[in-house]
Amino acid sequence: MHPRLVSATTRSLRATLSGPVHLRALVPTTLIPASRKLNQSSSRSLSSSAATAHSSSNPPMAFPCVDHLEQRTQKFLQQSFDGGPEPSYSNPVSGYSLYHHKKPFLLDHGGILPSFEIAYESWGELNEDKSNVILLHTGLSASSHAKSHPANPAPGWWEKFIGPGLAIDTNRFHVVCTNVIGGCYGSTGPSSIDPKDNKPYATRFPIVTIFDMVRAQFEMLNSMGIKKLHASVGASMGGMQSLAAALLFKERVGKVVSISAAARSHPYSIALRFTQRQVLMADPNWNKGFYYDKVPPHSGMKLAREIATISYRSGPEWEQRFGRKRSQPTTTPSLCADFLIETYLDHQGERFCLQYDPNSLLYVSKAMDMFDLSASNSAETALRRARNTVRLQEGKGSTAPENAATSPEEQLIQQQQEQAVCSTGSGSAVAEAAAKAKAKDDLDDPKAQLNDLKAGLSTIKDIPTLVLGIQSDILFPVWQQKEVADCLRQTGNKNVTYYELDSMYGHDAFLLEIVNVGSAVKGHLELKE
Repeated sequence: MHPRLVSATTRSLRATLSGPVHLRALVPTTLIPASRKLNQSSSRSLSSSAATAHSSSNPPMAFPCVDHLEQRTQKFLQQSFDGGPEPSYSNPVSGYSLYHHKKPFLLDHGGILPSFEIAYESWGELNEDKSNVILLHTGLSASSHAKSHPANPAPGWWEKFIGPGLAIDTNRFHVVCTNVIGGCYGSTGPSSIDPKDNKPYATRFPIVTIFDMVRAQFEMLNSMGIKKLHASVGASMGGMQSLAAALLFKERVGKVVSISAAARSHPYSIALRFTQRQVLMADPNWNKGFYYDKVPPHSGMKLAREIATISYRSGPEWEQRFGRKRSQPTTTPSLCADFLIETYLDHQGERFCLQYDPNSLLYVSKAMDMFDLSASNSAETALRRARNTVRLQEGKGSTAPENAATSPEEQLIQQQQEQAVCSTGSGSAVAEAAAKAKAKDDLDDPKAQLNDLKAGLSTIKDIPTLVLGIQSDILFPVWQQKEVADCLRQTGNKNVTYYELDSMYGHDAFLLEIVNVGSAVKGHLELKE
């Protein structure tokens, strides 16, 4: 419906609604399409507020924060007529290269991508034998643009860490950074086009894991002829990827740097990300993921980012930076952003709500929740992939749901396939761990869980590893980095370096502590074995 028609209809409704109460109940709201009800709601609330102002002891309070969200929604509703705001993720900044993978790609939980693309950027010269490559892994919402370059001169997210003589010295190393699959900055994700029907995948995109992201990256490295990395480096979710790369491809990773990460996700961080997803999915505009030609769930994204920001920084920093100061101390307090800390969170939410694809946030954050380097999890994954690989080879496409019922004959075939995988090559290690994967009751004890993690990390006991934590980090507390370092040492890794920084910047210290984080990374990368 055209905006002018909406306005006219709204005026008509307003006149009707101002009548007696018994008549208001008879107004047929179905006459107006659901997508336009926001206009009506705003109009009714304004009329109601005006009426209340004459009968109440006090005037109604203003809510500019709510008005702003409604105005942005209206701009999206009108964009087909006169242009409007466009999410930046729908038209990402160029300057990256693309790796095209044209074969079907099996994912850990049975989904299949018929093909995929990875956006990547690189810095520094590749040496003759291609042995100086550092694969830099990103955090949840980062793009491949870690450092500026001629094709994209904008500052990157690790701008001051990469370059000649810096933490990652481009006079020594060739640095490659990718946008993960499931993301929205050039790599295949929910906003990408499904080749089967030429529409965005949306929530038809299959569940992905951190391991899937890393396998896709190594397919890209294969195409480049890179047989072994000098190092796998990352922070936050990138630190998870750096460890996963060493576990999956231990012969191809020379060193590991894992900053502000963990070897398995723990309940607190899972709860935080779950809350963000729930807030996002509660936005009616999310529409179960199918919003690409409609109003995006910008309100849900804004609130999700505000929740996330609370976990990214620290109380000590905010005490020093904001204290209890109000943005306008001489005015009457407001229920919208009032304290400086509130205006800061509001600003962070505003910046992000149209910058990152909401579905990518759902998928990538879920991948973080599922991350676990324990032997039992690796065994379960290997067995599941064995079954699904057979289905893929048989041309059955995407697998059935994991909880689908199977006949006794199918169960027998699955057992035979699992035994075949566990009796060959690297499957011997899988077979050893498979017993743990099936003995769930034995893993209820914390000590058993820790032993399970040690068994999983034993795969990388020969790889020099730097583990770095931040004392004020509440998203990945330092005890989780200690857990990684201690488990590696107890498996026999004699080349584990652990640093714990006293920084007030919380989880985001890896982006801000250039000297402390940078010197630790530089020392580890340039240390001769």
